[in-house]
Amino acid sequence: MRSLLFVPGDSPRKFARAMQSGADALILDLEDSVAPDLKAQARDIAARLLAEARGQSGRPRLYVRVNALDTGLTDADLDAVIPHEPDGIVLPKSSKGADVMLLDAKVTTSEALAGIEDGRTRILAIVTETAASLFAIGTYDGSSARLEGMTWGGEDLSADIGAFSNRDAAGRYTDVYRLARALCLAGAAAAGVLPIDAVYTDFRDAKGLRRECDEAVRDGFVAKMAIHPDQVSVINEAFTPSEAAVREAEAVLRAMSEAGETGVASLDGQMIDRPHVRRAERILQRARSTGRLGRA
Repeated sequence: MRSLLFVPGDSPRKFARAMQSGADALILDLEDSVAPDLKAQARDIAARLLAEARGQSGRPRLYVRVNALDTGLTDADLDAVIPHEPDGIVLPKSSKGADVMLLDAKVTTSEALAGIEDGRTRILAIVTETAASLFAIGTYDGSSARLEGMTWGGEDLSADIGAFSNRDAAGRYTDVYRLARALCLAGAAAAGVLPIDAVYTDFRDAKGLRRECDEAVRDGFVAKMAIHPDQVSVINEAFTPSEAAVREAEAVLRAMSEAGETGVASLDGQMIDRPHVRRAERILQRARSTGRLGRA
């Protein structure tokens, strides 16, 4: 999974376009993109869209972003969509691992009532949307077997902090948002789940999006969220290992195999050891998952 595209949960037209965007996953949004007085209507529309799309072959994965736990709307959201078997639920404004535990319990109940196999529905948590949440990112390890990934965001965080902007004059995130990004990445690694980079809000700036994607790949993120279909192709290309990266990873594994049990090898004048092997294995795994390599 490389790209996750947000779609307003109350817009069949935008959903139809998103289904053809090439995104690996769509996130039907019942939170920020839906006005308060349209929440109930959006639930019904999202449920219908899930039902219609569920059986389509080759479809993207389908997630639903529910309203935050403190809104009192989460249970109604889950009751509406879980019977139509979304691949996962996106939890906004998650403040700690215990929030994922609570959502797990709610999803378990909804699955049972709908006659759905226990554990089928995965969870993606947005873990940096409040200032308090930054101090609890280490609590997600072991919070739920459903937890599939962790992602971050700077827009709600800036509002919570009271900042006028989350970027400097050059368009780069300022310190507190770089901290949130780094904590999300480290927290996901500690929890053994997918680290997913935040949206790039200027959907007309393909160059800036590509720069941010390349930085995310460099640092260890495996996917990025999108807010517009035009962003998907840029994200998919950036998060698909290049042919050069694949060749280098294969060379690392060959060198280590030829070195036998020594645990270290030399490649192009550089020493390589187990961390290089782990990195190479991850690159090749992602290449297979994106079609760059044949599946083993």
